[in-house]
Amino acid sequence: MDVLAFEHHLTSPAGSGLLDDSEHRGSAGGAACGDLIDFRVELTGSRVTAGFAADGCGALTASGSAVVSLVDGKDLLEAALVSTEDVSRELGGLSAAKLHAAELATDAFHRALGSAAREVNLPEVKGRRLVAMSGGVDSAVAAVLNQGAGPVVADAPLVLGVTLELWRDTQTDAAASCCSHVAVRRAREMAHSRGIPHLTLDLREEFREGVVDPWLAGYKEGRTPNPCVQCNGRVRIEPMVDLAMSLGAEKLVTGHYARLVMEPGHEGKPLLREGSDPNKEQAYALARVPAAVLSRMEFPLGEMTKPAVRKLAGDAGLPVADQPDSQDLCFLAGVGREAFLKRHGGLDDVEGPILDEEGQRVGTHRGIHHHTVGQRRGLGIGGGQPLYVLRTDRETNTVTVASKDRIASVEVLLEDIDLRRDSSRVTSARLRHHATAVPAKVELSENGYGVLTFTSPVETVAPGQVACLLDGDLIIGCATISSHAA
Repeated sequence: MDVLAFEHHLTSPAGSGLLDDSEHRGSAGGAACGDLIDFRVELTGSRVTAGFAADGCGALTASGSAVVSLVDGKDLLEAALVSTEDVSRELGGLSAAKLHAAELATDAFHRALGSAAREVNLPEVKGRRLVAMSGGVDSAVAAVLNQGAGPVVADAPLVLGVTLELWRDTQTDAAASCCSHVAVRRAREMAHSRGIPHLTLDLREEFREGVVDPWLAGYKEGRTPNPCVQCNGRVRIEPMVDLAMSLGAEKLVTGHYARLVMEPGHEGKPLLREGSDPNKEQAYALARVPAAVLSRMEFPLGEMTKPAVRKLAGDAGLPVADQPDSQDLCFLAGVGREAFLKRHGGLDDVEGPILDEEGQRVGTHRGIHHHTVGQRRGLGIGGGQPLYVLRTDRETNTVTVASKDRIASVEVLLEDIDLRRDSSRVTSARLRHHATAVPAKVELSENGYGVLTFTSPVETVAPGQVACLLDGDLIIGCATISSHAA
């Protein structure tokens, strides 16, 4: 370690106390580690000015100063390449014990830089793409594929990276979440290892208001909402497309296994087509993304299989080639649904009766929010024929169960309907992610509802879930299963 370099930044910290009134801020650290750093960034054109305030150890102040020295006066996309390793080198090399300070300073700076980048207006560069990077293998391969496409433009990088931070909770397993500060750091390191400028968008407030709060409200009402469709359609994707335009990129690229189709007569209004790999199909999760937003997107993995993607990652030497896919909702990672509902939604267990269709008590439930329509396991009813949840009633705190044949239905009521083409084109519906599509048709009513009718009875779908409306493998629209009877 170069003690003189470290002492210089510690005793005469560059940028300390500057830009106090800037609205483009980013913080890192807190009570858990005892160190807190707050960065502020302003752009003049695309040139960066930075300042910070640190409360904690001397290494944190020195790291903040090092970041300012590395980015002041630099172009936005140059500053987006600054890494923790750069900060360590600027300080003459940090010991393992002090490297955490450099990580915090880098995290805070990139949050502030991402905020400022949303208001920049760089000229469009032909072939430039902004890649949504989650820190996983799919988005990393999407970035690598785009690095190999198109001519190299001097001083104008064609591939840029962005990662969203959507949730931060000390109870959550941040390493297992696709949108935590750990995932952001992992994605940034991946981008920098490939020479890709990387930006962070902090959308925690929007995610809480637009996804988590409605999800909690749905469970309080006895529904089982799908937060991923809501997140992509109304919170997550559009800000990244807007950022792509701000940075002069022609398209936003994601690692979703989905495809786009442009039909004659519908210019600028593409349809989603399901991905070719049925085991990884992800168009369902994108069904609510507005057509105008989809028209600015690309899905390079849409024709690929997961094994092929992993092989490409291995061939490219990506350390995430064998990284397992995340399986849980990002805000539930390491916590579990029941604990989350109690902590954030105030949904305590309140016992109540489990009834059969005649109203006879056959068991006791711990709380209706633990049960969803169609559920069989976890009811605690032993003996006799298998029983399934037919409905839940929040007002009476009851769960009604029935035999399997009784939970089947030939129609469901739809609400919050979003159609991209005429409803007459709907020939089938996918009622759960990765479920087999079933033949169906849609009839719309004047009150904003619709009825989804099936050719043969299907198991009742929980209210709040999303019905993806299909014409073959084209997504014509989507809707939410209503809690009211059809």
